[in-house]
Formats: sequence, C-alpha cells, structure tokens
Amino acid sequence: MSATGTSPAPRPRARTAALTAALALATVVAGTAPAAARATPAHQDGTARCAGRGVDDGALIRYESGTFIRASLRTVWKLQTDVERWPAWQPPVTSAERLDAGRLREGSRFRWTTPAPATPSTPATTLAITSTVRALRPHDCLVWSGPAIGEGLRIDRGVHLWTFREVAGGVRVHTEETWTGSQVEADVPTATAALGAGLEAWLRDLKTTAEARESGTGTARHAGG
Repeated sequence: MSATGTSPAPRPRARTAALTAALALATVVAGTAPAAARATPAHQDGTARCAGRGVDDGALIRYESGTFIRASLRTVWKLQTDVERWPAWQPPVTSAERLDAGRLREGSRFRWTTPAPATPSTPATTLAITSTVRALRPHDCLVWSGPAIGEGLRIDRGVHLWTFREVAGGVRVHTEETWTGSQVEADVPTATAALGAGLEAWLRDLKTTAEARESGTGTARHAGG
C-alpha cells in the first residue's frame, strides 16, 4: 500500500506510479533476477501468500515483479519495515509516519504521502495513503492495505504483498499489488502501467540502498533523490 500508486494517466509516469509504495502502493517483470535456490513456501498454486493473506483475487488492476539483492536478509528487511525512514531512500515518498509504537507487526498502521502529477482527467495532487499491516512474518513476508486519497484522485483499496527469500549470494524479493476503485478501474491499462512503474522504482531503490549499505558505501538517499 509503498512507497510504496496513482491514477489513470495518458502514459505511465514513474513518480505517479510510485504510490504503489503504499498500497501499496507489485510486479510483472521478474525475469531478470536469478531463480531462488529453493521453493518459496509463501506460494501455493501459483499465488503468493503471507500467513494465508494475499492481494485481491478479483482486482482488475494487478502487477507483480521481483529482484535479486546482493545483501543480507537482515539489511533488506530492516529497510523495508523501518517505515518512517522510507523518505531517506525512496524519492517518491515525501513523508511517512507510524500511527503506533514498537516494531512493525500485524495491525500496525502508518500514513505516507507521494505526489501525483496532473493528467487530462485529474489535477496534480498529493496522495495520502493510510496503510494497515494485515500479515507479517519476520524476515519472510508482509502484507499491508489501505486507501490512497488526494484532491480529485482516489484509490479505494490497494493491497501490497512482499516476500523475501535468502538465496545464494543475497535475497530474492518478490512484490505484488492490486488496486480497486471506480476511478482507477475506468482505465485499467493506464492504471496498471502506473502501478507497475511505481513498484519497479521501489524495487530499484530498495536494491540500490541495501547493496550500498551492505558494502559500507551507502548514502542516506538514492542518487538523484
């Protein structure tokens, strides 16, 4: 439900799509990452799950992808679950706050924001995303969901699933997200492209930051952010 999604647009735009971050701002381009060294327990019958939870099966807007990160599972997991620090390494996330204390866990809530540029049918706005963690298994997987709301733009529900698997030399990360809502469903191809661009950007930022941190050369923010 993000860093890390937005609204229908005439053509995909990475920052607009980055709201996938929250809901969720999930993934269609997993072909470039090496195959996992072992089977992924979170997948059953070809569908990803975390503690029995996954994305919305009936959603018209869906995207999934993955990447290989040359870093420890501990490093990757900490980056992903330290929500309040997302803006330090994800340029599309302009703010992030926890709505409860302690480690991220099932039931935790957080609010984050991301800009959405103007399109012929919607104004430029800032989307506020309120996400609730629906499932979490430490160093394994997590699911969050919630709405993204801005002036003139709304995603009723985004559901974002992440899984993490140790493989030879690093971690295989898989993400999947769905959106529902009449506004985004009015143009499914454009909304799907926007969602995909945002999720791919999130994966790139996560990979860049984790690998830099692991090598000891990490900076506070992704280059260009």
